[in-house]
Amino acid sequence: MARPEMFWRKQGLLFRSPGTPAWMASHAALPVTDCQPDGRMRVYFSSRNVQGKAQIGRFDFNPEDRDSMGNLAAEPVLKLGSLGAFDDSGVTSSCIVSRENKKYLYYSGWSLGVTVPFYLRIGLAESIDGGITFQRVSDGPVLGQDSADPYLTASPCVLIEGAVWRMWYVSCIKWSLDPDGKPRHHYLIKYAESPDGIRWGLDRPVCIDFSGPDEYAIGRPCVVKNAGGYRMWYCHRGSSYRIGYAESKDGIRWERLDHLAGIEGSEEGWDSEMQAYPWVFSHRNRTYMLYNGNGYGKSGMGMATLDGTQSR
Repeated sequence: MARPEMFWRKQGLLFRSPGTPAWMASHAALPVTDCQPDGRMRVYFSSRNVQGKAQIGRFDFNPEDRDSMGNLAAEPVLKLGSLGAFDDSGVTSSCIVSRENKKYLYYSGWSLGVTVPFYLRIGLAESIDGGITFQRVSDGPVLGQDSADPYLTASPCVLIEGAVWRMWYVSCIKWSLDPDGKPRHHYLIKYAESPDGIRWGLDRPVCIDFSGPDEYAIGRPCVVKNAGGYRMWYCHRGSSYRIGYAESKDGIRWERLDHLAGIEGSEEGWDSEMQAYPWVFSHRNRTYMLYNGNGYGKSGMGMATLDGTQSR
């Protein structure tokens, strides 16, 4: 029996980096939500300074009222790492989970390379004040380069199920040279488990693999569990990013169903060239997606609502 296609109704551009203060000179990328006690959603996002180095900020809003946005943080909730650390050239938001009165913010740490332009590794910071401020659990990554992931790791999505922390994340399997002779990353989505959210096992199978020779990047997984299993939204690219979709019964073996994703680029405007970095969440019995458009979030962050499915 054919599965129905989702139908996302675009609500337009939700937030654009204001340009000031200096750490928010451009971009509002990689949105992550965390529901607050009053029912509002806190959005964590990545903004860049004039040197192009990203740091993580936040604001609050009610998805049912676009004019309700407030509490935009004047300072980053997570700043650049110390000189020489794995995250001294950028920190970008990935996901947030709660456990035992603490909030855990997973992020991608950026450092610059020589033979390749950058390295990415997964970092972790924790909050004991409800997500207002965060402190790194370590000056090093919780998942970096090793025998299972020799090139880079990034963009984790973590769910806690009982005593097991489950992570879906980006892993680079190689670098190559593009037709212009510039280094090109080839990364896809893998899976890992941990007993504490810090120590991750070496058994890390591939979840979402490349669909063909022209695809070289699959990024930013967002995994949601429901009674029927697991659903994942992500972005994938050949020439430019598009939003994809997959389903799984166990969270490890996935079926790609990109044709059912139900959201595409607009004919013109902020998301006409690219749709990337989806984050899907529920609020008062409605399902929402925050995502980025042109320029990897340079054009800002938009929102869409899931208005059901339709036969395809």
